[in-house]
Amino acid sequence: MAGYFSNHSQSRLLANRDISSNSQNNTPSPSPVRTAPPSASRRQPSSKHFATSLTTSGDDKLHSKEKSLSSASSLSPGVHPLRNTWVFWFRQQRAPGNKITNYEEGIKKISSFSSVESFWSLWTHLQSPSALLPTTDYLLFHLGVRRPVWEDPLNITGGKWIIRLRKGIADRIWEDLVVAIIGDQFDECKLDGGKDESILHSAVDSSIGNGGDNVEWPEICGCTISVRQSEDIISIWNRVDGDHKVREKIRDTIRTVLNLPPSTIMEYKSNNDSMQDKSSFRNSAIDRTPLS
Repeated sequence: MAGYFSNHSQSRLLANRDISSNSQNNTPSPSPVRTAPPSASRRQPSSKHFATSLTTSGDDKLHSKEKSLSSASSLSPGVHPLRNTWVFWFRQQRAPGNKITNYEEGIKKISSFSSVESFWSLWTHLQSPSALLPTTDYLLFHLGVRRPVWEDPLNITGGKWIIRLRKGIADRIWEDLVVAIIGDQFDECKLDGGKDESILHSAVDSSIGNGGDNVEWPEICGCTISVRQSEDIISIWNRVDGDHKVREKIRDTIRTVLNLPPSTIMEYKSNNDSMQDKSSFRNSAIDRTPLS
């Protein structure tokens, strides 16, 4: 696996970025948002749906506002709307000796986007994973997920696929994964409408109180990248843990969109198991299904 990934260069989209970084000596907790160069300081966002400021409070009010912006995006000329509105989150870096006991306390909302243009406006201002200090996370979830935690109503019945990456190759993998998810490349990874699947889907909707909302959320809830000292970990969260066929479709799609080699080790863990052992990645099940 290491040999394969070492042959990959960064994405052509990342190649045009400003790879210089500010000094870290005086910045114990770096912001995930890039500081724009002087020549770009007055650049206007390409979409009115792009929020230029960080948002750390008033989540419910912003949630309602984002729904209105999402519905209005189809009326804006020159804007290419996404099927769903997506929200970027950032988990603050924990300084040694100052461990955050409540996971949610460290999660901050960065911004939301609902069009191709607003995504790239935001993406080009975010620090790449390789520029983040260890023990920090990026989280991307669709608007239906109010908080990117196991206990959220849309996450609680699901789980996640996990891939561990050696240091130095996460930037390209993370970008490819994010673009694939918001670009609906996982759209076929859903319940196929059979009798058993319909019963399961109804049970899930009932458990999260979504029976009368008439909202069809995607099977993929979101994805995360966790920057650690010796490795980077990406995870793809899905809505229904109990359907093995859907899980297999997601696994195969991940392998395709990320162009993973046959030797790649993939793991899966349900959010229920994570809540039981209070861990995202420990005690996960290793998938040993051979590539067809």
